[in-house]
Amino acid sequence: MNQPPQITLFMNHQHLTHRAKLLVILAFTVLAACKEQPAHLMITPQPIIANNQIQFSSGHPQLALLQTTAAIPGQDLSVELPAKLVWNEEKTQRIYAAFSGRVTHIKADVGQTVGAGSVLARIASPDFGVAQADAAKAKAYYEVTQKNARRQQELLEAGIIARKDWEQAQADAQAASAEWQRADSRTRLYGSSADVNQELSLTSSIAGTVVERNLNPGQEVRPDLTGPGIPPLYVVTNPSHLWALIDARETDLLSLKPGTVLELAVASLPNMTFQARVITASDAIDPMTRTIKVRASVDNTSKLLKGEMLATAKFSRPMGGNLVIPSSSVFLRGTSNYVFIQVAPGVFEPRNIKLSHEGPQQVYVAEGLKTGEMVVTRNGLLLERELRNAQEEAQQSPLLQPKAKP
Repeated sequence: MNQPPQITLFMNHQHLTHRAKLLVILAFTVLAACKEQPAHLMITPQPIIANNQIQFSSGHPQLALLQTTAAIPGQDLSVELPAKLVWNEEKTQRIYAAFSGRVTHIKADVGQTVGAGSVLARIASPDFGVAQADAAKAKAYYEVTQKNARRQQELLEAGIIARKDWEQAQADAQAASAEWQRADSRTRLYGSSADVNQELSLTSSIAGTVVERNLNPGQEVRPDLTGPGIPPLYVVTNPSHLWALIDARETDLLSLKPGTVLELAVASLPNMTFQARVITASDAIDPMTRTIKVRASVDNTSKLLKGEMLATAKFSRPMGGNLVIPSSSVFLRGTSNYVFIQVAPGVFEPRNIKLSHEGPQQVYVAEGLKTGEMVVTRNGLLLERELRNAQEEAQQSPLLQPKAKP
């Protein structure tokens, strides 16, 4: 006989309630088991910090995290510095226009070899014509005063004129001679003094190669277009001798004395090296790059090197008496460098050092370490944290605070 629906629903409700009670009891049992404490709780002892030393007990878990290495003597250091090749300024001439005018003829182009006194270009210049006219007038006046001085000499010898008139004629002749020499030298400097042709010549004062040209036929030129940032009309140089401008660090100056031989390497010329010899170094540090410009002379007889090429300067720096340790072991506090030394098994202490060279992987130590001392190279921040925490606790301890006066 089937039961009524109300009775069946009641029985299902009773069954679900029983199951829920079992689940609740099981959950409380698990939670109680989780809260039970182990019979023997392992407590890691804190390191002992005294006399600026950190001492760990034997088997301390942090000892496995610390890695040390011995400080070893350093060998001569191979140093590479960035450099740039530029023209040798002692064998280079930059030519500008001394008078205003218009370019009429181009006589030399880039790559052309020219001699001393060679004409590079000609310019039609009314201003230069004025200078030529001044020279011509000075010459004419000079010739007149010379004739007058000779005539006065004859009259003086004949007793016709006073001596003062003769002296005045001689003075006029000397003044005219000086003025003519000045005007004539000025026009000769720029290519012409014979006639008033208003033709200004751009000439090279040295023998070399034209490496730059910045003018074209018909171009107007002015003497005020000179100075920094304005390119010259012509650049003539001897490319067989170049300069290398090297960006050196302060620590490299003792190794880059005048006469030091360097090796230059250029990326575009692999497997080739060029010799350079240090000439001089700047007396000031570049405030932007914090480097010092060192100038070296480069023999470029082969003409393989070009101006404005980027290069790498290599030299060997003696490092006798310096010790080598990994860069990861060095810490910086303010302006001082220091490392952690293992003075005994499980005992460490900080040590101030003085660096002579800092590299990406290794550093060279000039003072503060001895050969064979064990330096912490890994996880030294653990020691730094323990030491800092101990110092902060010591400063906050009431036993170390000064007593108040009664």
